[in-house]
Amino acid sequence: MPETRIRSDLHGVIWKIEVAVGDRVAQGDTLILIESMKMEIPVSAPCAGVVSGIFVKEEQQVAEGEILAMITV
Repeated sequence: MPETRIRSDLHGVIWKIEVAVGDRVAQGDTLILIESMKMEIPVSAPCAGVVSGIFVKEEQQVAEGEILAMITV
């Protein structure tokens, strides 16, 4: 089964994780909210599938390009 890695587009702090491993998501669903520059930026699913991994925790600092989650198509 193909997997899609979800990466952070920016440096920030994980504010809220909206999904859990095993959740089915549709393209465009919000997976994670990142706080950066006092703004909440949603990280959306690029495709439909099942969340097969979450590699961050709330309040964790993340760098641009860091893998946040994985979706199995």
